[in-house]
Amino acid sequence: MTKKKPLVVVTRRLPDLVETRMRELFDARLNVEDKPMSESEIAEAMREADVLVPTITDEISAGMIAQAGDQMRLIANFGNGVDHIDVTSALRRGITVTNTPGVLTEDTADMTMALILSTARRLAEGARIIPRAAGAAGRRPGCWGGASPASA
Repeated sequence: MTKKKPLVVVTRRLPDLVETRMRELFDARLNVEDKPMSESEIAEAMREADVLVPTITDEISAGMIAQAGDQMRLIANFGNGVDHIDVTSALRRGITVTNTPGVLTEDTADMTMALILSTARRLAEGARIIPRAAGAAGRRPGCWGGASPASA
């Protein structure tokens, strides 16, 4: 006798690799249109699913958690933090809430380096000067004519 796979409802599109793996492991109900689910759609999914995979744009309130089916055991947030989930209500119902800690570490480091480099190279100042210089040279604003050794 084969054991029934848990029903996992995913509220938004996830990376293809993640969705492919979910299809292999679970009875996955994916949001292939990537249209935000309404509160009532999420509440309905929680009545049926074993696992809900929301993102940070999905508000999971105490009222929605109260409507969850008895089989609901996990809200696995695909994102950093759980501020949009009523964790206290979930725990009272025996529903575990998880997230993906560290998911933004690399992106934050990338942005930090970009800001450091843009400050050191005065990129924001250059971005303001180029349109004005183009207009002064008779070109339409935003159209940079290139650089030459004489313009340096």
